[in-house]
Amino acid sequence: MSRNWLVFSTLSAFALLFTGAVCAEEEGFKTIFDGKNMEGWKINENKDSWKLEEGALVAKGPRSHIFYVGDKEPFTNFEFKIDVQTKKGSNGGVYFHTQYQETGWPKFGFESQVNQTHGDPIKSGSLYQVQNVSVAAAKDDEWYTQHIIVNGKHVTVKINDKTVVDYTEPEGKEAGKDFTRKLDKGTFALQAHDPNSVVMFKNIRVKRLP
Repeated sequence: MSRNWLVFSTLSAFALLFTGAVCAEEEGFKTIFDGKNMEGWKINENKDSWKLEEGALVAKGPRSHIFYVGDKEPFTNFEFKIDVQTKKGSNGGVYFHTQYQETGWPKFGFESQVNQTHGDPIKSGSLYQVQNVSVAAAKDDEWYTQHIIVNGKHVTVKINDKTVVDYTEPEGKEAGKDFTRKLDKGTFALQAHDPNSVVMFKNIRVKRLP
């Protein structure tokens, strides 16, 4: 066996192992935004705050939220992954256990914050005003993955595989009046925060858990 063939065989085996690991990691996930269109998503107010550019949903403009409405069955326990990129000074958010509403900041569910350098001290991955993160684990102008896992009363949020939130809802927790911030069930939503913020979202996928 020649040395070149041995090197080729070794590299091929490594590539197969790597591909298998990636597939295993994503096994069971369903893509709910493929970058081609906004099918399955519904924008509430200020529809011009959302654009589809180069395979990503781009949020820029007055307050607006785009809700996932492509599945009639609500999400309770799940893993949710989304690739995100922020521009300097930008603010955004990823909501879960929420529901469509015509205007305003979403009342139902939780917001997982998107913010590296915006003036708001609550940074990416935070369960907004429930368990806050003060140091950003990602950088502006770079794609990163925000990974939200909900299982029973437990929520884990990871930024590029680094756990930034590990939250267990206390027994007897009651829903808030203005914002529920209580584990329940619902759908997902993305946030356009303000005209000075530019946030891009792509490769959105979810896996239901028992």
